Amino acid sequence: MAILTAEQETDLRHKPKSTPQAAFPETTVEQTADGAFRRQRNWFTAHFGGPGSKFPAEPGRYVLAGSTGCGWNRRQQIVLRLLGLTEAVPFALLTGRDENGWVIAEHGNTLKRDFGTDRLNDFYRRTDPSFQGRGTSPTVIDTKTGLVVTNNYHLLSYEWETVWKPYHKQGAPDLYPEELRKEIDLLNQQIFDDVNNGTYKQIFATNIEAARAAKAVFEARLTDYDFRLASRRYLFGPKITDSDVRLFQTLSSYERGYRVGIAKLFGEQDTVHLSDYPNLWAYARDLFAQDFADEREQYFLGLLPGPSGEYAESRPQAAETAPLISGAEALAQWQEPHGREQLGGSPYYSGPGGGGSFERWTFA
Repeated sequence: MAILTAEQETDLRHKPKSTPQAAFPETTVEQTADGAFRRQRNWFTAHFGGPGSKFPAEPGRYVLAGSTGCGWNRRQQIVLRLLGLTEAVPFALLTGRDENGWVIAEHGNTLKRDFGTDRLNDFYRRTDPSFQGRGTSPTVIDTKTGLVVTNNYHLLSYEWETVWKPYHKQGAPDLYPEELRKEIDLLNQQIFDDVNNGTYKQIFATNIEAARAAKAVFEARLTDYDFRLASRRYLFGPKITDSDVRLFQTLSSYERGYRVGIAKLFGEQDTVHLSDYPNLWAYARDLFAQDFADEREQYFLGLLPGPSGEYAESRPQAAETAPLISGAEALAQWQEPHGREQLGGSPYYSGPGGGGSFERWTFA
């Protein structure tokens, strides 16, 4: 399991001073006219290819730069771990973000030594001088050229699962089986819109009614998935797929992260807990027990202390809105038996994709 080194913990403690949320581009620029959060598009969308392509799948050539506190990045780390690609695609930790963008940790990578900067946005501008907006976690950087390959977290896990298949470990799961790909694509779009991004649509909305609408959709989706998982071990029945990784990224962060911000808006009593959805909560514990959160990720989730013995910085508003149990208590809850070993279930469900709508769908 990947661990947070003492040097990286030091890097995190010297991260740049955070920009106040009120000044985030998410709450100033990335807004619709009615005050709803509309996330920016990804700037770099190149794909990996075979030999002879601009970015061939080549172990050791690229690094995945990301914040382990970022769900879009943890999605990639989970997939790389399940497929046995963590050495083929090393990780570079992003320590924090200010008005000049993300900072790359000094330790654990050679990007600053090789290219003279520890700022992610500098790699974006090196690749495309016309770059505007904000660099994002995760970003794949070509260590031969210092150029950004992609920050398109929507499709990146698909590439690890397909183009990089020759380098998968023996016995690696097929997270993107051909017979289910279009249905997985549709479900993944729904998970992104309503759950993954649904938390941010609440927290980053500048209109409380927009936040309330997003909250209703988010809770309805959790109810839907809770029912789906009552008779299925995973979202598509007996086998883990890419969709399970995407749902887990939000479930694992919810109680000690997103829920705090949502409770600040709507109050403690009017903000759901993951345990309000018993099948979903047991399913999340099932995935947790299968290496869906390594030690480094558990540090960022507030479940394990770092090498110093201290836990990651807690959210300052927690005490006044959504008091948190200790990290040790939270970890013990995640480690409780899930009791889902005997479940199998059908890969098919009422939606999305029902009635054959998946047949005309592409996500490329």
